[in-house]
Amino acid sequence: MFTNTSNRTPQMNEILDRRQLSDGIIELTVYEPRVAAKCQAGQFFMLRACPRGERVPFTFSDWSREEGWIRFIFMVVGKTTSVLAELRVGEYIQDLAGPLGRPSLASHDTRRPRVGSDFEGLPPGGNVVVVGGGVGTAVAYPVARALCEEGYQVQAIIGARTADLLILEDELRALPLAAELCIMTDDGSAGEKGLVTAPLKRLCETKQVSHAVIIGPAIMMKFASATALDAGVPATVSLNPLMIDGTGMCGACRVSIDGQTKFACVDGPDFSAAGIDWAELMSRQRSYVDEERMSHGSWLNEKQHEHDDCDCFEGDSIWRKTPAPAVANPKSESSLSGGGA
Repeated sequence: MFTNTSNRTPQMNEILDRRQLSDGIIELTVYEPRVAAKCQAGQFFMLRACPRGERVPFTFSDWSREEGWIRFIFMVVGKTTSVLAELRVGEYIQDLAGPLGRPSLASHDTRRPRVGSDFEGLPPGGNVVVVGGGVGTAVAYPVARALCEEGYQVQAIIGARTADLLILEDELRALPLAAELCIMTDDGSAGEKGLVTAPLKRLCETKQVSHAVIIGPAIMMKFASATALDAGVPATVSLNPLMIDGTGMCGACRVSIDGQTKFACVDGPDFSAAGIDWAELMSRQRSYVDEERMSHGSWLNEKQHEHDDCDCFEGDSIWRKTPAPAVANPKSESSLSGGGA
């Protein structure tokens, strides 16, 4: 199944497979049987790419309990994701811990109601639409799969700025969806031109769905959940605030919901969309954009100096092509979003 096919047993945190899904979007498959044995859709893990690296949350996009691997997808936006993008099959991630957070469907989690109660009383067999935006589709896919396995009638909508940034189309089409996969792109290069809110509005206003699960960038989740709620359809979102330890001790991932403080790492990451303070969430996500840009820039300069005496810096390695993220388009590497920062 993987590119490093051999008879030996993989080592913990070893990269079994690496796949570039599009320019700047990478999928890594890592051998970690202890984590793979326990993870469920919607959960995440904390990762350090190297000994001096920061702790960053990533959400599972797939896993195999039998073979002991986990898979995650990320977009290269800063130093940590650039370091991860440099790793190849047979190399190792420094460490990872998980699964963390509450599963989207918590039939095996005694801290939450069983399947059927998670979506505000919607019984198995009910109609659910799963909406994935950008790299958030990496999280939407296992949630849609779990819903199908539990007997829900599932429709799926995915969107991206352009066709090159769409991911997991084939995997979603392989699910027993109740309708054809709906694809939206901002520029119309694939599927229908427009935002995911347009088909979501049609489904909600015509009462074809009874619940919406929305996963993606915060601004997308804000407007998509408002679309569902305005039509009287309850919505669940997977929040992506800043996160440091992932176990509820640091308090960095706090979010305000109906005036109460919740912590995404232990109370979520899934929450009912009603009552979320989106302005606070997005403001906190931008807290360290300047510092992250400086860190990424310093790392790029260090890599450049390592190659002063050779011409390999002119190659097509992904970190050489990826500029530091601009303040105008911030995306924190410390946030839990769409398969990672």
